Amino acid sequence: MTEESEIEITGKQRRKGIYILPNLFTTSSLFAGFYAIVQASMGGYENAAIAIFISMIMDGLDGRVARMTNTTSDFGAEFDSLADMVCFGLTPALVIYDWALSSFGKLGWLVAFLYVAATALRLARFNTQVNHDKHYFQGLACPAAAAVLAATVWVFNSPEARGQPLAIFSLLLTLVSAAAMVSNIRYRSFKDFDLKGRVPFVALLALVVIFVTISFDPPKVLFVGFMGYLFSGPAVALWRRRNRAVRAQARAQSHAADIDKAQNDT
Repeated sequence: MTEESEIEITGKQRRKGIYILPNLFTTSSLFAGFYAIVQASMGGYENAAIAIFISMIMDGLDGRVARMTNTTSDFGAEFDSLADMVCFGLTPALVIYDWALSSFGKLGWLVAFLYVAATALRLARFNTQVNHDKHYFQGLACPAAAAVLAATVWVFNSPEARGQPLAIFSLLLTLVSAAAMVSNIRYRSFKDFDLKGRVPFVALLALVVIFVTISFDPPKVLFVGFMGYLFSGPAVALWRRRNRAVRAQARAQSHAADIDKAQNDT
């Protein structure tokens, strides 16, 4: 075997390996998702909700770390997608089922399954999309949907709040979150925020204010924030549709006025 052949084989073997750093973040996200399931099974719902948010943070970092360190790979993309299915599909569904939906019996676990199926469909659609606008998601992203359920568990996890009204609210919220994931409604992705680029001073100040606000009362702030994000998509879509209707009506009226003017001139 020549020296050139040995170098070529070594290069191929190296390319077949996996990058440690980004996949370490993905594994951490997967661990947090599994930990949330374990905690929920033992009644530790607050810890389960916090673990889902930790999983979100790790999931948000793995892709950015891979791009910043130039360590993106097909393996990493597939691993991340499978981890997302567990952390933001199975985990929140099992947590919300054990926390509230189990009181509905068969209906409860069917709704939880619908959420899992919606997550799988959302991920499959995202993985097969080409030439999509990176500034927007088509449908609610599954980490955001998981955050909606996790924040609900976290903020209402008290004996005073628990009861049938909260269970009904959780059931409806799970259905709405599942529907939002598979919808065609556009949601802002915030992927255009460049950690390596320069940002205005006001943007940095806004980030500081956000962190301070969250630290003031994490469960309530996160609940309000992600509920607002959930309904921001339909609200913006309705606002745009209304504006299009108003503009179309204005154009029609202008066209009719031009016709009347032309007829009067003749």
